[in-house]
Amino acid sequence: MKEITATGQTVDEAVESALKQLKIKKEQALITVVDEGKKGLFGIFGSRPAIVKVKVNIDPIEEAKKFVKSVCDNMDIPIEIESVVEGKNVHFNLISEKTGLLIGKRGQTLNALQSLTQQVLNRYTDQYMVVVLDAENYRKRREESLVQLANRLASKALRERKEIKLEPMPSFERKIIHSALADNEKVKTYSIGTEPHRRLVIQPKF
Repeated sequence: MKEITATGQTVDEAVESALKQLKIKKEQALITVVDEGKKGLFGIFGSRPAIVKVKVNIDPIEEAKKFVKSVCDNMDIPIEIESVVEGKNVHFNLISEKTGLLIGKRGQTLNALQSLTQQVLNRYTDQYMVVVLDAENYRKRREESLVQLANRLASKALRERKEIKLEPMPSFERKIIHSALADNEKVKTYSIGTEPHRRLVIQPKF
């Protein structure tokens, strides 16, 4: 649960400062007054700021679910969400009759929604968590496809004796290809460019 300490001339000002930093409403917070502060003589001499501790009193998983649901509602895609939490990893399985729209071309829509959902989730927790959005087991099918692609392009790089640049893809997809070719002693892989246009290169070891 995310917590910060804030100060102000009064308790109310300190609380307001904390809420602004956390980007939450007062009803979403647990507030502890550490020091009510002191105005001092003429409001200056001997004054002491008020100090408060404010915790985010929100379930980050539920907030992430609400976000996904609201986005899908705006896209006119009714969904159900199954969630599995394993330590710092949160897996959301999206069930819908319009799965194709959710996934998008090569998973672009699903990847974008996953990235935004992770930002929402981590707004409400001080322990960084990783979100995976899936629909109709797309992630597993995509992983198998990427492994096949990696092996096919590695063979092409060796056959044509030149490096092969792949299309830009998210870091977790690049990692799948890196891992697939990690034991191949004839090629090496590395990434170039900056996000979101970062891409992987497969290069023969001449």
